[in-house]
Amino acid sequence: MSGAVDNAWPRQLRAGLDELGLELDEAVQQRLLDFLGLLQKWNRAYNLTAVREPHEMVSRQLLDSLAILPYIKSEHLLDVGAGGGLPGIPLAIVCPGRQFTLLDSNSKKTRFLTQCVLELGLDNVTVIHARAEDFQPGQGFEQITSRAFTALENLVAWCGHLLAPDGHFLAMKGQYPTEELEAMPADWRLDRNVELAIPGCEGARHLLIIDRVRTTGG
Repeated sequence: MSGAVDNAWPRQLRAGLDELGLELDEAVQQRLLDFLGLLQKWNRAYNLTAVREPHEMVSRQLLDSLAILPYIKSEHLLDVGAGGGLPGIPLAIVCPGRQFTLLDSNSKKTRFLTQCVLELGLDNVTVIHARAEDFQPGQGFEQITSRAFTALENLVAWCGHLLAPDGHFLAMKGQYPTEELEAMPADWRLDRNVELAIPGCEGARHLLIIDRVRTTGG
């Protein structure tokens, strides 16, 4: 697996982690790079991500995912539309004490995710092959991440039942989605917008923290 790692990746990862203010030991960094090697290998046949240029993969996949690490608070987090494992797999690698459920309706993508779990030894990751609307967990999740999944209106409609009453979505977006926010149902609200600075990425990145509108009892 190490043979698939681009020679520039370790340097790019170390520099990016420094910019993000994240200290990860060498073993964790190597697992992140091993994941990236798997993603590059499987992407040729499975079309897991649109990012195919090796020099862009560290910034647009690993660092982009890890930029939301300061906002991960839940002990058990759900990643919906997990696709190629972003941000779920990188977060699970650096947070071995937290549990992650990765949900996707595409069987090819869940096969890839299952292979990642096996090859990387991620015993804190569960992969679920199901549509979000059909998934019925035993209890709601305090945090649900999404990245390049769907419009916010669909996110809350399809996944609202998966969220704990006081939980919130961590929706990763590029440009600030004004129209998507305006289209959200009235019982959901934007709690906070965080502009993310991703080392090596010039485009805009936003983390939208979305929760239910809280009603006060009369």
